[in-house]
Amino acid sequence: MLRRDEKEKGGTQSDEIIAFLGKGTEFKGIITYSGTVRIDGKVEGEIITQGKLIVGETAVINAEISAGTVICGGKIAGNIRASQRVHLLSKAMMTGSVNTPNLIIEEGVSFNGKCEMAKDEAALADVQPMQPVGHNSNGK
Repeated sequence: MLRRDEKEKGGTQSDEIIAFLGKGTEFKGIITYSGTVRIDGKVEGEIITQGKLIVGETAVINAEISAGTVICGGKIAGNIRASQRVHLLSKAMMTGSVNTPNLIIEEGVSFNGKCEMAKDEAALADVQPMQPVGHNSNGK
């Protein structure tokens, strides 16, 4: 399922998986990498990359995640900060906060947490609060 999704998004050679933690593997600690990594096992700790993290349907992740892109079909408990996007596939279970400019949540996802989709802190400073319909600036 994840492979098909990547192809639909116009996958390139840079999407080639450079590491794979298979079903039945367990890792505790900090993972840092460049490129694309797929996890189908259990990870506890921290994941740091500017690249792509693919969380398979059998994966159970209890970690703080900082990535370029996160595609999740498994379980994540922890906070995600993604500079490009987060895509939660239909069987995903997410508990924690998500901070990303682009969020895709498919039908069937279990998401319990907070989401912030600020693209740029400076751009948000220029945004004026919206006024209710029929309300003008002089209070009438």
